[in-house]
Amino acid sequence: MPAGATSQPGEPPEFADAIRERSVLLGLSYRLLGSLADAEDAVQETYSRWYRLSDHERRSISHPRAWLIKTASRIGLDMLDSARARREHYVGEWLPEPLPAVGRWSSQGAAGEMDPADRVALDDSVSMALLIVLESMTPAERVAFVLHDVFRYTFGEIADVVGRTPAACRQLAWSARRRIGEQQRTPVRPAQHAAAVQAFKAAWQRGDLAALIDVLDPEATAITDGGGLVSASLEPLHGAEAIATFLLGVRDRQPDLIIGEELVNGEPGLAATDGEDRTLAVLALAATDDGRIARVWAVRNPQKLEMWGPSRRPGRDAAPGP
Repeated sequence: MPAGATSQPGEPPEFADAIRERSVLLGLSYRLLGSLADAEDAVQETYSRWYRLSDHERRSISHPRAWLIKTASRIGLDMLDSARARREHYVGEWLPEPLPAVGRWSSQGAAGEMDPADRVALDDSVSMALLIVLESMTPAERVAFVLHDVFRYTFGEIADVVGRTPAACRQLAWSARRRIGEQQRTPVRPAQHAAAVQAFKAAWQRGDLAALIDVLDPEATAITDGGGLVSASLEPLHGAEAIATFLLGVRDRQPDLIIGEELVNGEPGLAATDGEDRTLAVLALAATDDGRIARVWAVRNPQKLEMWGPSRRPGRDAAPGP
């Protein structure tokens, strides 16, 4: 089914029922795969399988939503296995594709076409911090966690997706939650997070090394994802001074850099653009309870920034470059 497809007059009601679930399927697939491009492929394949059913088979499905979610989950599970193999050959660090604020970008630029970001509900389950932890899980753990803890599926239903017993699926979800618990930091109030991001932006924009070091946690870590297509650090950066020096080096090499505050996966973050309004990097940030930045995830791979492209962005909050 083409992206953005709508039901046509005279189509059987089960067609319309299935199409209405597109936003749910995209949200599920993004959480499973960490990539909107892969999520769109998974949803496309889900609908292809739906349309390949005979009329009798479709009419016999009493709950199209359940069938579609189960099918998308199985497809996502298969894609996770192949994605792991691809990422072994990825150049540098791999990060999930960042999501922009709902309704501010159009992935295709066509009037009236729904932005994929509008179809992925932005809650804690798509925060960059959680997506990073999900990447450390086995495919089965990830599917079990997303289906149970986010979509509230029973372990019996999940067992039918991953091909294991309900008890085994319960264990998978428990293992996934344990991984998340080990990585979780003390929760930070949204206003405190936003203030830390603003201080980080101001220091970086001024080129103030001392201020940038001060706003970074001494044990901070930064990961940059260039995918081998643009310059990026191939290894994680550790420590406030190393990160601050690296960021100021970026600013020195790109004197027309403009740093704007943006929502990234539903949380305050930054987007760096050049003088021609091309997005060069999107940064997701995690703050500590004392108002410092502890994690920096900088996506530079242009293939992951297509939704952040040349500005169709009203009211963009970006101060002029220094």
